[in-house]
Amino acid sequence: MPPFPTSSVQEARAALAARLREIRLNAGITGKELAQRCGWSVAKSSRIENAHTAPSDADIRAWCTACDADGQAEDLVAANRQADSLYVHWRRLQRTGLKNLQEASTPLYERTRQFRVYASNVIPGYLQTTGYATALMGSIAGFRGIPDDVSQAVQARIRRSRVIHEGDHRFATLLEENVLHHRIGDTEVMAGQLGNLLSSMTLPSMSLGIIPAQASREQIMWPLEQFTVFDDVRVNVELLAAKVTVTAPGELDIYLRAFTRLTELAVYGADARALIVKAIDALS
Repeated sequence: MPPFPTSSVQEARAALAARLREIRLNAGITGKELAQRCGWSVAKSSRIENAHTAPSDADIRAWCTACDADGQAEDLVAANRQADSLYVHWRRLQRTGLKNLQEASTPLYERTRQFRVYASNVIPGYLQTTGYATALMGSIAGFRGIPDDVSQAVQARIRRSRVIHEGDHRFATLLEENVLHHRIGDTEVMAGQLGNLLSSMTLPSMSLGIIPAQASREQIMWPLEQFTVFDDVRVNVELLAAKVTVTAPGELDIYLRAFTRLTELAVYGADARALIVKAIDALS
């Protein structure tokens, strides 16, 4: 198993490790001598230098001091934090509640022109009603045991969702049919949410496809984790424990190819509306 969850993280960690090794070599000291100067084991130096262990900010500063390269420390710390941001546990992102997380992503939504979104478990945030978002975020806050700022977070999400009505944004949205039947909130909330989906299909910015539960997947694509592609240069993948940010070209290509294959499974227009109406009827 690789030391980090995705190749994007691995590449960033490898680049940082290579810079630290270069600093040591330029200082003309061995790994053993570096360890002695830093006050840690030789094995730790080796793990950091070979990208098997992510260094802390303090580790980087100690490394640079040991190599008489203090002037490079802050740039390396910044690179380390950037690599760290590619795989972030939800408990870290949500530790102060959900409102800040919504607001932090708003600039990304505002500057993105082309969204490609695949939803396999819940309705995407920009299509959520207030009732649905409240029920969903309340469940998240309870499950993760984080501060309850649900009402403020919902308001922030609704404000962020204005991008589907304003500016030059385009949304290619794919929903697994099962998402229409996942009960988030009570019957009234779900009916309102499904009705909102029907309304959103008329928006000029929106292309909404539904992948039927009975679609044959043998030669196209199996259900995947929920993900969003921003302008074909970044992918946010939502896992149970963490948010993964993908920027490496090879990985981006995998998600873009997967999205293209998933569109081949989806139905649109009248057929998609029929599946949503079917889900509404099922509520009663």
